Amino acid sequence: MVPIDSAGKPAPDARVVDALAADDSSKRLHAALAVGTHPDPALVDVLVARCGVEPDFFVRDMLTWALTRLPPETTVPRLLVELDSTHAQARSQALHTLSKIGDRSAWPAITRALLRDADDTVARTAWRAAVVLVPDAERSALATELASQFGRGDREVQLSLSQALVSLADVVEPVLEVAVTHRDPAVRAHARATERLLSDPDAGFGLAVDEAKRVVALGPDREGTPGADR
Repeated sequence: MVPIDSAGKPAPDARVVDALAADDSSKRLHAALAVGTHPDPALVDVLVARCGVEPDFFVRDMLTWALTRLPPETTVPRLLVELDSTHAQARSQALHTLSKIGDRSAWPAITRALLRDADDTVARTAWRAAVVLVPDAERSALATELASQFGRGDREVQLSLSQALVSLADVVEPVLEVAVTHRDPAVRAHARATERLLSDPDAGFGLAVDEAKRVVALGPDREGTPGADR
């Protein structure tokens, strides 16, 4: 007989729940693998909650995989609740999982607040999720919103933003044309590095940033002048 919880739904297997919270990360990893191999909708709440507190990257990745093995109508509503969590990891992991599921019905939940989240990891994950879930009609508006974050954070953060913008392809070009004239030199440099990445996806981002900073440092009268930094 299948156990029933207080809400009248099938209760998750207590042994699996305990294994997902075991002290040994290898046990948690194997438990997450087993859950993904044999998907059980009764475990959706347990999996989502565990994503918000799991300290091991590889286990979190396996938990996300296990969630993608369940029907979107089961997982997506539960993940959307996590986007309002006060815990940054819960928000970030929910965004990551939504991007892996790829259900565009989740798009309205990718709010400006998430795209500008004070936590860099959450913001970066929101950028990646947004470019996966955005409807075609919203791509230009998304590019404009993402461009508001030019100059933010360290190189890893800036690379994440540039990669998100580059994935929007043609709609990003008008945004970059505006950003490269911004009064803030950090914004101009980041926008120029993104231009370089857009024109040459194989270019090293670090080198693109350094080159952009040199160009910007020359001042507005010499930016864009061929050979001006020689």
